[in-house]
Amino acid sequence: MPENPPLTPAVVDAEQFAAQTSAIVESVGRVIDGKPDAVRSALVCLLAEGHLLIEDVPGVGKTVLARALAASVDATVRRIQFTPDLLPGDVTGVSVYNPVDREFEFKRGAVFAHIVIADEINRSSPKTQSALLEAMEEGQVTVDGSTHMLPNPFLVVATQNPLEMEGTYALPEAQRDRFMMRISMGYPDAAAEALMLRQRDTVNPLAAVRAVANAGSVSGLIAWARSVHVAPALEEYTVALAQATRADPNLHLGASPRATLQLIRAAKVWAALDGRDFVIPDDVTALIVPVLAHRLLPARGAHRAGAQPVEAALRQIVERVRVPVTARS
Repeated sequence: MPENPPLTPAVVDAEQFAAQTSAIVESVGRVIDGKPDAVRSALVCLLAEGHLLIEDVPGVGKTVLARALAASVDATVRRIQFTPDLLPGDVTGVSVYNPVDREFEFKRGAVFAHIVIADEINRSSPKTQSALLEAMEEGQVTVDGSTHMLPNPFLVVATQNPLEMEGTYALPEAQRDRFMMRISMGYPDAAAEALMLRQRDTVNPLAAVRAVANAGSVSGLIAWARSVHVAPALEEYTVALAQATRADPNLHLGASPRATLQLIRAAKVWAALDGRDFVIPDDVTALIVPVLAHRLLPARGAHRAGAQPVEAALRQIVERVRVPVTARS
C-alpha cells in the first residue's frame, strides 16, 4: 500500500490536490537528484493533459525521469524504443487477418497506455515519428478507417538527443507543436553527482519507487487544475504574447493557437501547484520559454550574443508586451 492512498476524482479539493501532487513530486525526486524544475515540469504536463519533450545529451537522466514519473502513478505504462527500423504500425497497431473468423483483427500498438515513454524519439524516421500525431492531439488512433480510443489520462514523455548527435532526425514541425513543453535536464551539480555515485553503484533507484497515485486520482487532479480561474484580461495578455511572436522580425515561425491554449493550461496547473485557484501573469511568463521556444523558428541570420535566438526573442517579447493592470491585481 502506498503511504498516501490514491484519491478519487469526486473528493479532490485544494488540500488534497496539494497532498497528492507533493507525494508525486517527492516520489520522483527520490530518483532525480537536484532537478526540482524538471520534476515539476513533468507533473505540469501530466495534469495539464499535455505531452513532454526532454532534450539533452545522453546520460543525464532523461529516461530515468520519465520512468520515475510512470512508476509513481499506478497506471498502464509502455516504453517505445525509437530506432531507424521502427515502423508506424509498431506504434499505433495494425490490422491482422484472422483465417479462422475470416476477418481482420486490430492488434494494439505500444501507444495504448496511460503513460507512453517515447525513448530517443528522433532516432526514427519522420514518418514513424508522425504516427504519434493523432494520438497526442486527439487521444485516439485511426487504422484502416477504424478509430480506437486511447486510455485517459494519456501522456507521452519523449526523450531526444541534440540534432548534432549522429544518427538523429529532426522532429517535424507538426510533431513539435504537439508537445506542451520542452525541457533540458542539464548536468547534475557536484554534490548530486557524488550522491549518485554513492547510492546507485549497486542499487537501481527505480526499484524503490512506489506508486502514490493511480489513473483515477490523476483524473481528479486534472479536473481540479482545469477549474483554476483565468481572468479575461490575462487571457488577452497571453494572446498578445503569442501574436507578438508572429510579428517579431527575429522569428520566422511564431506560436500557433494550439501553443496559446497549452500555455494557459500549463499556467493553470502551475498556479494550482503554488496553492492558488487563479492564474497570475508570473505563471504565464514562467512558462513561456518551455512552452513556446521549441515551436518557434528563428529568422535567418537572427543572432543574440550569449543566448539562443528564440529564447532571447521570447524574453524581449515578455519585456515589451504590457501586463494588464487588472491581471496584475
